[in-house]
Amino acid sequence: MKIVAVNGSPRKDWNTATLLKSILDGAGEAGADTELIHLYSLDYQGCRSCFACKLVGKPGYGRCAAKDGLSPLLTTIATDADALVIGSPIYFGMVSGETQSFIERLLFPHLVYSDPPSSLFPRQIPTASVFTMNVNEELAQEMGYPANFTRQQEFLQRIFGGPSHVFACYDTCQMADYSKITMEMMDPAKKAARHHEVFPEECRRARALGQELVRQANA
Repeated sequence: MKIVAVNGSPRKDWNTATLLKSILDGAGEAGADTELIHLYSLDYQGCRSCFACKLVGKPGYGRCAAKDGLSPLLTTIATDADALVIGSPIYFGMVSGETQSFIERLLFPHLVYSDPPSSLFPRQIPTASVFTMNVNEELAQEMGYPANFTRQQEFLQRIFGGPSHVFACYDTCQMADYSKITMEMMDPAKKAARHHEVFPEECRRARALGQELVRQANA
């Protein structure tokens, strides 16, 4: 049993990464082996639209033909992962650029243009998407963020077959010291207080999600 978590944040120890580590801690407590991959440590590009993965009867059918720093991770997910977690901060309403490029390369080779669309992924595994963002939940709703979260959830469920979870963490603290930047629209004291009081509960919730992913993977 292996749970793979992918960090699409440029930071390796802040909000997104901390929640992913909490998920993996919960999965580990439930008996799973875990692995955390930082996308910003890899050298790769997004989908090149070469369609080599779609050529029926060819050796590369169902696999991304590009060979770069992302290739080992894609192989690990295809062959070893019993559950997959993708975490990203939200930039301008979307996941980070590194995350989007990864998702393109992850999903497209398995997608079959049948009617209805189907998947070549060899088994069914549960998935989860972790989204962290500076805005509060009310503003995120006004700006339409949940629709983007649901879209990613639906794509993951379509390709990987298992249940797909959305874990959204709002109103995050972006840095330890806000005094170095212009931050008139935010209250640094409130941000720090929320990080101290609310974020630990988010981590406990993430740990529970890790345990649930193991349960679903074993079901």
